[in-house]
Amino acid sequence: MAREKSSGRGCRALSRCLLGAALLLGLRLCAELRRAGPPSQARGAPPAPGPGPPAPHLPPAPAPQRGSRRRQVTYVRSGRRAPPGGGGSGTPEPGCCAPHGRPRRKGPRWHIDLQPWAGPAQSLDEEASRFLRYISTTQIACDHMSTDSPATDSSPAKKPWSVCLDDRFGLAHQIRNKQCRLYSLGLGSVDTHFEVSMANSGCEVHRFDPSVRSAHILESQRLWYHRLSIDWRDPHPAVAAPKSHSNTRKLGTILNEFGHHKIDVLIADLESAEWKVLENLILEDVLEQIGQLVFEIHLHWPGFEVSGSDSSVVRFWYSLLKELELKEFRLFHSYKDLSKPQLFLKKDIFNASSCYTLSWVNTGWK
Repeated sequence: MAREKSSGRGCRALSRCLLGAALLLGLRLCAELRRAGPPSQARGAPPAPGPGPPAPHLPPAPAPQRGSRRRQVTYVRSGRRAPPGGGGSGTPEPGCCAPHGRPRRKGPRWHIDLQPWAGPAQSLDEEASRFLRYISTTQIACDHMSTDSPATDSSPAKKPWSVCLDDRFGLAHQIRNKQCRLYSLGLGSVDTHFEVSMANSGCEVHRFDPSVRSAHILESQRLWYHRLSIDWRDPHPAVAAPKSHSNTRKLGTILNEFGHHKIDVLIADLESAEWKVLENLILEDVLEQIGQLVFEIHLHWPGFEVSGSDSSVVRFWYSLLKELELKEFRLFHSYKDLSKPQLFLKKDIFNASSCYTLSWVNTGWK
């Protein structure tokens, strides 16, 4: 009897040992499986539900570039369709101008880089000598020029605008194909002889002048007048214009609004506002959209919003013109207006006129 009880106890102890060993083996196997990861999915089976790895972050859609969606200007709207794929500066009839996105520009610049002083004394004599020598020396030859007749004592005043018609610069080709565009910036000038002549030659001409009676006037098939003045800043939207008919814009803004990508010729007589407007064209990279540039510059005073000592003013003027050179513009014609007072910063010195007309061609124009 005692022997049976002791054998029963031994069997129960053995079974408990075997059960504990099996339990330990099962726990170890579970731990190994967890460490190895989930079993691979059967081929062709649908993915198991449950949270997967996070989807890659997709950047937001880029905002439309400035000018890529422009207002269709009513004065150039017509029933004719623009020809497909019109690129470059080619402009069909004046009813065209369907806007397209402008090329991406570099980051904005806030000031131009001033050139070193002309001499150690930083004097007006040194600066004026360098500046006047620079504007009187052409940098590139032009064999074929279209030049308006300079004024004489017995004839009405005509602007001495000059454009280069050498084939290597493309303007003559654009005129022949009636794909030329000219912008004229003025302040109440009555002389539009050159603009009319270029329109008759085949250019699409836009004359901007705040003295125009209506907002937009189509004078002839290719000659537009706009009641706009060109400024070096856009009006603040929160500030009302002083006059209901007053309207100023930067040139880059007008190009955006009109849907014009390129200007073959830009002529400007801005009565001393030319220095700040030219600075704006440089800082905003508008120059790369211009083929030829003709500016009347005024030297009898520093100009609007240009200040400092006389020598620093001339250094600023010179630095602007050197920026044109860096942008591949080359001076091909210089006209000294002897009919104007011989004043340089209000002084009768240096045998200088108070007014010069300078013409540049963009040698990198395409």
